Amino acid sequence: MKFVESLAGEVAIQAGSTVSKVVAKDDPLRLVMFAFDVGEELTEHTASLPVVIQVIEGAVTIEASGERVQLSAGGWLFLEPNEPHTVVADQPTKMLLTMVRSA
Repeated sequence: MKFVESLAGEVAIQAGSTVSKVVAKDDPLRLVMFAFDVGEELTEHTASLPVVIQVIEGAVTIEASGERVQLSAGGWLFLEPNEPHTVVADQPTKMLLTMVRSA
């Protein structure tokens, strides 16, 4: 068994920065926590695996497939493999990225 007692406690928001930490990396699962200061972003990129983005604290705007979605704490979004997307923090934010490789 593996567990994380507090996802929010895994990363700290740092002024003017984006911080990330791999929380789990065991095939087939990879979990990465991100902490964004307000206005920080991940420019357009893709992931080779399907991903789920979950906002733990704060709020982000995600643009993908020509649509813009605002997510706040408790919200999540699924992206297909290789789907270009951007993430911008609307406020100081902690976000979980989950990737699962199929068997």
